[in-house]
Amino acid sequence: MRRAIFPGSFDPLTLGHFDIIKRGVTLFDELYIAIGINADKKYMFTLEERKKFIEDAFADEPKIKVVTYKGLTVDFCKSIDADFILRGLRNPADFEFEKAIAHTNRKLSEIETVFLLTSSGKSYISSSIVRDVIRNGGDYTGLVPPTVVVSTSN
Repeated sequence: MRRAIFPGSFDPLTLGHFDIIKRGVTLFDELYIAIGINADKKYMFTLEERKKFIEDAFADEPKIKVVTYKGLTVDFCKSIDADFILRGLRNPADFEFEKAIAHTNRKLSEIETVFLLTSSGKSYISSSIVRDVIRNGGDYTGLVPPTVVVSTSN
């Protein structure tokens, strides 16, 4: 079985994430969307909200599981017998950053990292940009899946 994780904070889930997940799920038998927990980071959305955004967005996709984890990503991979980490690349800076992490993960374990390029038209979207638009009362609806729009407008 080809099992992968797509790790991130997803604060919030963006159309860029959504794009990578929709394309990535076709490559694996199971895809775990793994929300990392970092006590030192300040999030706009609670862990429960972030998890619900993703669960609602992929409710009709049985190959996707949404989970949370603490600690090293490679240790989490081992705990669920995942052989792959899925990552999205938006630009050359992402590549350099992600390459260093992939090499480190490969040094720590046998995990392979699979990179997908974000589809054109979505490469400018990041969670930090979305948070800034939300924080300043802008229209973020073209940057996130409808599950995030519905959930944040309550």
